[in-house]
Amino acid sequence: MKRRIFGSILVMAITVCLICVACGQSKTKALAEYWAADSEAAESLRSYVAKVTNKNDAENFIPQEDRIAVFDMDGTLTCETFYTYYDTMMFINFCLTDHPERVSDELKAAAAEIMPGYTAGEELARNFAKAYAGMTVKELYDYAVEFGQKQTDSFENMRYIDGFYLPMVEVVKYLYDNGFTIYVVSGTERTTTRAIVANSPISEYVSPAHVIGTEFEVKVKGNEDVSSNMDYKYADGDELVFTGDFIQKNLNANKTIWIEREIGQYPVLAFGNSGSDTSMMNYALDSRNPYPSAAYMIVADDDVREWGTQDWEEKSAGYREQGYVPISMKNDFLKIYPDTIKRSDVQYVEPEADAAKVTDFPDEVTKPEQTTEDESGQNVA
Repeated sequence: MKRRIFGSILVMAITVCLICVACGQSKTKALAEYWAADSEAAESLRSYVAKVTNKNDAENFIPQEDRIAVFDMDGTLTCETFYTYYDTMMFINFCLTDHPERVSDELKAAAAEIMPGYTAGEELARNFAKAYAGMTVKELYDYAVEFGQKQTDSFENMRYIDGFYLPMVEVVKYLYDNGFTIYVVSGTERTTTRAIVANSPISEYVSPAHVIGTEFEVKVKGNEDVSSNMDYKYADGDELVFTGDFIQKNLNANKTIWIEREIGQYPVLAFGNSGSDTSMMNYALDSRNPYPSAAYMIVADDDVREWGTQDWEEKSAGYREQGYVPISMKNDFLKIYPDTIKRSDVQYVEPEADAAKVTDFPDEVTKPEQTTEDESGQNVA
């Protein structure tokens, strides 16, 4: 009898322990690995997700098919504060180091003259389109992947592809696990953006079909000079090539237009880091959005682990006034990069053309504007 009683007590004790363990697991806070425990932004996002995924909350529940989250890439998901960011450094390397034989002297000069504080706008994007003229879509994709293996000057032990912010990767996974469809809406050219995303820590959460970027003209090889894509038909084995012509830079209101054209509905969450993202933020927050929505803006205020120069008080106040939730890289991010990556002593090293490959530059070349994109503060030394 005593043995039966003891056995029953033991079983009950084990059961209670298991229940307690299960309870503890169920109460584990999301966004806890790389986010500060007192982060208001993280708590805001947790509360939002809990509200819109609760089927018992009829007023706020969002069906899974309508849980659309849009993310800017450069400066929001991945580093843009070293010298210049991925696509610009790729252009510089393509023109001056890797393939100077494929580009004009004017493009070499434009690449050599880019300095921190430049404008990542339409003028520069047009130069990118010209540089990659004649490449197939796959060739540009493969080159973007290859470039990602190069080391940056601004951080120790960082390749360009290693620049994804750990806390933002955590956000993407968190949303994906809660039934959100993730779109990357970038000012970087679409093929390049696809190559970056596909080789990043968020690759399994973002499909190629969910990447929106700046558009360069593409035609079937051999038909580059035909005025309309309607004048020829694709056949087995044909190659799609970049013509060198530019279609549209995906910044500011253009982000909103492409979201509407490719997604066809309001996103309910938007994440950005600069003025060029505010149209996308405002589109998510539009009063006509049938669902509860929120927008988050990263402030580059960490000058120890990163090269941020923005003032938190000024930026956060401005973002709150516009209805966005500000995120401090300095205070909200427990980590920014893996422990092996450290900030270098200097932010950038000016590129040097290979004298053996590059001819003399012409005396007069149109220079890119030397101002910061939308006053983001991210590209300034």
